[in-house]
Amino acid sequence: MSLTLLTQQLINALSLGSIYALLALGLAVVFSVLGLLNFAYGEIVTVTSYGVVLCVAAGAPLFLAVVVGFTLGALTSLVTEAVAFRPMRRAPAYAVVFSSFAVAVIIQATIRNVISPRPQGIAVPAWLDRVLSLGTIRVPVLSLITIAIAAVAMVALSALLQRSRHGIAMQAAAQDFQATRLMGAKAGNLIRLAFLISGVLAAVAGLLWVMRVGSATPGMGFTPLLQAFVAVVLGGLGNLRGAVAGGFALAFLEVSLQVFLPNSLVPFVQAITLTLIIVLLYFRPHGFGRRVEGRLA
Repeated sequence: MSLTLLTQQLINALSLGSIYALLALGLAVVFSVLGLLNFAYGEIVTVTSYGVVLCVAAGAPLFLAVVVGFTLGALTSLVTEAVAFRPMRRAPAYAVVFSSFAVAVIIQATIRNVISPRPQGIAVPAWLDRVLSLGTIRVPVLSLITIAIAAVAMVALSALLQRSRHGIAMQAAAQDFQATRLMGAKAGNLIRLAFLISGVLAAVAGLLWVMRVGSATPGMGFTPLLQAFVAVVLGGLGNLRGAVAGGFALAFLEVSLQVFLPNSLVPFVQAITLTLIIVLLYFRPHGFGRRVEGRLA
């Protein structure tokens, strides 16, 4: 493999890994506090994408469309907490899982019946489709923007968790929720904060995702949910740094397979990727990270 091709694929992997890392972080934040996975998580990406697509189709400037999509995504996460998780805090874990699944189904059905079951395309601005030439290396502008936005988002989250009172309380809750409550932290506030952070990260990933794929569909949230779940498991459930590492590892594996596999096998990249991960998890059930046991309030 030439140095040029290697650099191109490295940029592709970093761009895709940035989205996966954001998605995995959002899923891991909620798990670290509640000890449960939010199976309506992919619908945050869906709602965000539709917010952007419909605003652009209505003639709104891209900046306004992004703001609307971002806001809808964050609100969807908070509504999911209020509808699917808050009333079920004392219910068995399986009941909460089914509750979040129900929210996902309701959102998908609403989009199909109110908007359309067909894909809704977005007219991506020309400057986002530009490709920069750095010698023999061609770098898509969207890839650079994706990497930069993801880096800023992860640095901002790290600062929030390390330097703010609420962030430190969330980290403590991830270790021992009951002890954190006894020290004066309000459980409801911590859970809502976790869902807000999760929604913001998923909304950012959703904005980048819809620009990448160029359209929105009612069931588009399944793939981001699956990739986030795989990345979280790879990094160790509830381990935020592990979730980021898992996201990038998953992306590098996918891109490597696309490069090295014969053309006849390229359509099966995701299937082969998941098979390899299953084999890996057979030998390392907790992935490469240290699993953090979440607690249900």
